[in-house]
Amino acid sequence: MMNTSARSTTSHTSRPLPPPLADPQPRPLPPVDAIDAQLLRLLQDDGRIAITRLGEVVGLSPAATHDRVARLKREGYILGYEAVLNAEKLTSGLLVFAEISVNDPAPGIGRALKAAMQVRHEVIECHEVDGRFDYLLKTRVADMYAYRDFVASVVWKLPGVREVRTYAVIDEIKNTSRIPV
Repeated sequence: MMNTSARSTTSHTSRPLPPPLADPQPRPLPPVDAIDAQLLRLLQDDGRIAITRLGEVVGLSPAATHDRVARLKREGYILGYEAVLNAEKLTSGLLVFAEISVNDPAPGIGRALKAAMQVRHEVIECHEVDGRFDYLLKTRVADMYAYRDFVASVVWKLPGVREVRTYAVIDEIKNTSRIPV
């Protein structure tokens, strides 16, 4: 009888995987203790929470809490604060992902695409990726007509774009920017 619970860990791909990147220097562990982690979790829940209330929850004075939050900002653990808006009420209810493939990964093509994505309000995320395509876009638009116009007037006008694959979201099951702390 064959053991069906064992799974193969061997990957069968058409091209070999690159060797792991060498880390020239070991990275020190981040200086985030349990209180810092709790502060970060609380601030992700409510970025407008008062310092006094934050201090009460973590058991610190307002001054000590303020100092810790200021340090977390200064050290780059907290990048900023923003309101989460209702996209449907603001006529950006259609969420669309797009895979973009380019002909040649030359630096000029990447720079042009990155520059164009930075200034387009429809693009809420743009990632250069490794795999079957080169860039992954996350866009918010009013409707499919607005998305089609964006792709035709912006994406297809970029040098070297070979293919665009579009994925319109039917149901947004989970959407968060929270980072586990």
